[in-house]
Amino acid sequence: MSQPTIWLGVSLKMYFGYQQTLAWCHDVARLAQHPAIENGEVGLFILPAFPAIPAVAEIFRSTPVRFGAQNVCQAENGAWTGEVSASMLQELGCTLAEIGHAERRRHFHEDQPQIAAKVAQALRKGLTPVLCMGEAQQGTPAQAMALCKQQLGEALTAAQQQGLQGEVLLAYEPQWAIGAPQPAPDDYIRTVCAGLQQLPLPAGFSLRVIYGGSAGPGLIQRLGADVDGLFLGRFAHDPQALECIIAEASAQIAARPV
Repeated sequence: MSQPTIWLGVSLKMYFGYQQTLAWCHDVARLAQHPAIENGEVGLFILPAFPAIPAVAEIFRSTPVRFGAQNVCQAENGAWTGEVSASMLQELGCTLAEIGHAERRRHFHEDQPQIAAKVAQALRKGLTPVLCMGEAQQGTPAQAMALCKQQLGEALTAAQQQGLQGEVLLAYEPQWAIGAPQPAPDDYIRTVCAGLQQLPLPAGFSLRVIYGGSAGPGLIQRLGADVDGLFLGRFAHDPQALECIIAEASAQIAARPV
């Protein structure tokens, strides 16, 4: 199956309890019967909390929905209390691992070498990194692109040194827009994401650019082909809102020139 034209991802963060997570995933499994998801034009992935992953895997077993983790340890194994390894995530059926979210950087003081080590671990075990990056304060699109270019280069350093390669989902999330009532201005997002799509990459790496940061209904159609999808937060916690966004993504694909 070819790569999706548009990616839609949802992180549940720590908003839901266990049973609420499973009920929501059952709703999403029904939404995954949308023709655009079944035919692979729209790719959908879900990132639940660690304890729910085995049950989530069972719910999505017969669907095209991919699932993964909201974090991964930078070490292969050993005395890392409270951490979860990439190999265990792979065993559970995960195909993605979120890395470098602004909340992890802020609350847990994750730095660039640690993020680079996590990217390398994910790629080694066949997990697609959902690599989050973005500026803390609003500036110009050029400043945002320069910072993301630097962060991406640093994040791939360990993987390059170890001879690894693979696809990276770059989730551009300007920190000043995360949790805000509205996303960043449309022109700002389009300029930054279009620039990130053109970044030169080391051999063996491919990049898809999705936008997060208060992304919700209506946004994917306004951004057009300048983004490869959306990384959704609390707006998608309402299954009806997610259903609307899936329909918008499908319509956006249908409207693109052949």
